[in-house]
Amino acid sequence: MSVPAFIDITEEDQASELRAYIKSKGADISEENSEGGLHVDLAQIIEACDVCLKDDDKDVESVMNSIVSLLLILETEKQEALIESLCEKLVKFREGERPSLRMQLLSNLFHGMDENTPVRYTVFCGLIKVAATCNAIAFIPTDLDQVRKWIIDWNLNIEKKHTLLRLVYEALVDCKKSEPAAKVMVELLGSYTEDNASQARVDAHRCIVRALKDTNTFLFDHLLTLKPVRFLEGELIHDLLTIFVSAKLSAYVKFYQSNKDFIDSLGLSHEQNMSKMRLLTFMGMAVEFKEISFDTMQQELQIEADDVEAFVIDAVRTKMVYCKIDQTQQKVIVSHSTHRTFGKQQWQQLSESLSSWKANLAAVKTSLQALSPSA
Repeated sequence: MSVPAFIDITEEDQASELRAYIKSKGADISEENSEGGLHVDLAQIIEACDVCLKDDDKDVESVMNSIVSLLLILETEKQEALIESLCEKLVKFREGERPSLRMQLLSNLFHGMDENTPVRYTVFCGLIKVAATCNAIAFIPTDLDQVRKWIIDWNLNIEKKHTLLRLVYEALVDCKKSEPAAKVMVELLGSYTEDNASQARVDAHRCIVRALKDTNTFLFDHLLTLKPVRFLEGELIHDLLTIFVSAKLSAYVKFYQSNKDFIDSLGLSHEQNMSKMRLLTFMGMAVEFKEISFDTMQQELQIEADDVEAFVIDAVRTKMVYCKIDQTQQKVIVSHSTHRTFGKQQWQQLSESLSSWKANLAAVKTSLQALSPSA
């Protein structure tokens, strides 16, 4: 892409003009170019460029873009350290101030580089950090498929891969984008192996809490398969997750009575947990029974008779359960319910259903052919 330049002159003269401008703003820098070449000039200019960011002068964006344009013409091996230095300046400068300018400069730098240049990782991390401070993550590409592609293109090692995914996750959480954030965290935890799963304890713990807290998340069984989560077996957080995966409301109540302080320490709302466990318990009942009496619901869900109808309406709104109320018979008639877990038994049931449908279709075809041989 084309990056706006400070002035249309040679690189050496451009560096000299930049030195003079920065010095005029009070920076301790010589107006004379270095004998070491353009990359040395840029190192000194970047070191002193803070004074530009402090200034509201209308020329500031052009000056900073001039630095970016010079960086982009350097040889790749000379770029990395200078780009890291500039990114650090733009990220740390008076956090919260002039975010749009800092994001624009980082974006110009990011899009001005070759797509496969590894140091784009540093620039992208800087973009995420600045965007997170001003709730502007929507303007940064965080699609998981794109992030996966960049991880491959930039040939990131495992540490940088984890850092990038963690940054994206935290930024999405800060901007209240819970669904994409959850997908990124699962991607992060899924990238650990048996050998390093113990290092992801904090991430696994955070992932579980975030999932339990999210009012739109009701299925948790996939978390149990993640190696870092399996590493937490035997701990209270894992026991709590297991309850939300497959246990009933009564199991959660018992857990809460014994571990109230632990629930509070996680920042979880007991009332919200109760509401979610009521729905999960109802989902389990709806899978097993196609008709459920009001009395059974009151007992299993620990609700009053007057609350049954409101509960069913709220359950249907989640689209986890499809059912209707029969007031006359005082029961709920279930047409469909989402399985809380999907394991071998559920796959077997699906296989049997598909086989039955296939056989029924074959029978229909045979009947049609008997009626009309040409069919």
